[in-house]
Amino acid sequence: MLEFIFPNNVMCHAVEAMLFASLGCALLSVLITQMNISSIGFTMSHAAFAGGSVGAFFGYAVLPSAVLVSILTAFLMGPLSDRTRMHTDTTLGVLFGTTMAVAIFFIALMQGTGKGFDASSLLYGNVISLYREEIYALVIISLLIVIFLSVFYKEITAIVFHKRLAEIAGIRVKPVYYGILFLISVMVALSIPIVGGLLLYVWLVTPAAIAYQFCNTMRNMFIMAPAVAVIMSIFGALIGVQYSLPVGPLTAVLFSGMFVIAVAVSPKRKVVIHKH
Repeated sequence: MLEFIFPNNVMCHAVEAMLFASLGCALLSVLITQMNISSIGFTMSHAAFAGGSVGAFFGYAVLPSAVLVSILTAFLMGPLSDRTRMHTDTTLGVLFGTTMAVAIFFIALMQGTGKGFDASSLLYGNVISLYREEIYALVIISLLIVIFLSVFYKEITAIVFHKRLAEIAGIRVKPVYYGILFLISVMVALSIPIVGGLLLYVWLVTPAAIAYQFCNTMRNMFIMAPAVAVIMSIFGALIGVQYSLPVGPLTAVLFSGMFVIAVAVSPKRKVVIHKH
């Protein structure tokens, strides 16, 4: 897609992958932080990690297995919270522990049986090993996220403000909420091979955290968060490929540095002193 800008195939794939992964994740990061479900980041990434491990053990393709388990985990969250009457974060914590245990079990089992599964790409990501079809899948899910946010923006705003009041007002909260979980699950699973399960949490929280330092409305956050994420991710891809550095970890460090700078210069740090 971007061959006319980056004739180098490796560089082009890396930039495209980081561009669309950061775009989709950054948009979702606004929802995740504003709905106070930050735990969903590491829960879904480890669910995808577990799915990939199980798929590899039974001889199936890693990516479809990761997507399937992520979707199943997403649709298990809501009913599990409702039936157990637990807070969403508690449910996410239980699912995180479970999926992490499953992933480690099957990886250890493969190593013990001599199957020789290399889990490093699932843990840390590897942008230069992607197939063109995986990048197309990222483009599609990113477009779906943009369309979903555009169509259901009013409903999402109401849910973020107060979920219970939104239900009382007649808004169909559950379909919208499950739609958000579905998009997060697919986006996470498709981004795992790019940035890795251990680092994906950075993409799902930090862009919105940076944008929050300068934005007073969620609409503005939806603009600034993906803009920052895309710029940082493309820069990380260019530098990483150029100097043979790990792209995912490098970009995660850049995100962290940008967050520190954003907090340091944020207008929200100003303290108003009232004279008595």
